[in-house]
Amino acid sequence: MDTFAQDRLPPRHLWPRLEPPPYPERLNAAVELLRHDGPAVRGETTWSYDELDARSSAIAGALRIEPGTRVLLHSANTPEAIAAWLGILKAGGIVVATMPLLRAGEIAKVIDKAEVSHAITEARLAEEVVRAGEVALHTFDELPVRGDFEPVDTAADDVAIIAFTSGTTGPPKGCVHCHRDLLATCDTFARHILDPQPGDVFSGTPPLAFTFGLGGHVLFPLRFGASTAPFAKPGPEATAEAIARHGITTLFTAPTAYRALLRTEGDFSSLHTCVSAGEPLPAGVSDAWFKKTGVRIVDGIGSTEMLHIFIASPAHEVKPGSVGRPVPGYQARIVGPDMRTLPANEIGRLAVQGATGCRYLDDPRQSTYVVDGWNLTGDAFSMDADGYFWFQARTDDMIISAGYNISGFEVEAALLEHPAVAECAVVAAPDPERGHVVKAFVVTAAQTTAKELQDHVKARIAPYKYPRQVEFLDALPRTPTGKVQRTVLREWA
Repeated sequence: MDTFAQDRLPPRHLWPRLEPPPYPERLNAAVELLRHDGPAVRGETTWSYDELDARSSAIAGALRIEPGTRVLLHSANTPEAIAAWLGILKAGGIVVATMPLLRAGEIAKVIDKAEVSHAITEARLAEEVVRAGEVALHTFDELPVRGDFEPVDTAADDVAIIAFTSGTTGPPKGCVHCHRDLLATCDTFARHILDPQPGDVFSGTPPLAFTFGLGGHVLFPLRFGASTAPFAKPGPEATAEAIARHGITTLFTAPTAYRALLRTEGDFSSLHTCVSAGEPLPAGVSDAWFKKTGVRIVDGIGSTEMLHIFIASPAHEVKPGSVGRPVPGYQARIVGPDMRTLPANEIGRLAVQGATGCRYLDDPRQSTYVVDGWNLTGDAFSMDADGYFWFQARTDDMIISAGYNISGFEVEAALLEHPAVAECAVVAAPDPERGHVVKAFVVTAAQTTAKELQDHVKARIAPYKYPRQVEFLDALPRTPTGKVQRTVLREWA
């Protein structure tokens, strides 16, 4: 493993127990993912695997980086972004991907934490990257289209990506994954639960910066010789149009999007596999989707720390409302505070170990995520007598809205920058469409409106994080020691 990773990773005794499939000691994941023929990327034109290989090689050569260099990839879901992702790995670099919605202040935290020195972005997004920090910047329209490059001979356990969790409290957490990890999630979840075939067409709505999106758009289709059809335009109509235009067979999105697609007219006949993650999938949505399309949604639970989904069941084994059973290559159990396994149907903490695991980048929170070699995901679950796992609640204060993890702390910080805001607290409020939305309770020092505060937040952090509900109070409820009583606010919400 490269020196950078060794210096910044937690000590070995804080690592989870890992049991990845056997791979050679030397491998470059980009090379392994491009060992196929036929169509690879579908867009305005279709790129073959040879074309994608040539485009990614051109980018690798243009970067002129040393192995281990951290390269920011700031882009929407496009064919060019996929070529750049592969090119960075070919060059021996480490991909640090961010969502195009992020503002300069948010990008700066990632650049600083990962010690990023180079960046690739779209021309329209370049200004935010320039404002975020001093990096050697490349835009897609400045990079060569085709070229030759001899891929760097990386080790299987060299770092390939640093994926940042979306919206955590405090500083962002960088999750380090190696070349073998990228293949491991293909050879566990994708192989056993999805059974991809070369004729399949993958796509979905999650950004490439989310590991859920990385798997659905890049890792899984390319590992098995299938093709990917990324589309950047948001919304159910755009998704339905892409499904029909590209003949998408395998769709990745959140329950909120499936709800929206249920109300959308379109030709979904090409679909045979649908995957949901990011938030609990209600049984009613699962049943309604099955009735509309004849396809049973594969629900799953994964995390950025674990790279991708580790609990899910094939469509023919799904229990609506459950996230399924451990994926082959993983084991899971429900534990109490003492890490002892709880009986069936009792609620406790979810503990997982297997092919991948959590290795935070220079972060003391490693010791709370990994205990006795097990990854503790921060979720409360129960397991039934058949070994199916049932989500109960988050065990932290993360707000999950429409599949996005949003930190109330971050929203509060943005609100407090407004001169009219004296105090505020942010919690999750139930919502029939998004599962939950961000609700802000605000104490003001001057006159303002909810819309003014919402626009203020949108201008400072990613717009999807803004408080969709704002309630003005004379004072926040507090404990005798002065702490905000968030449990009271959640009840009000």
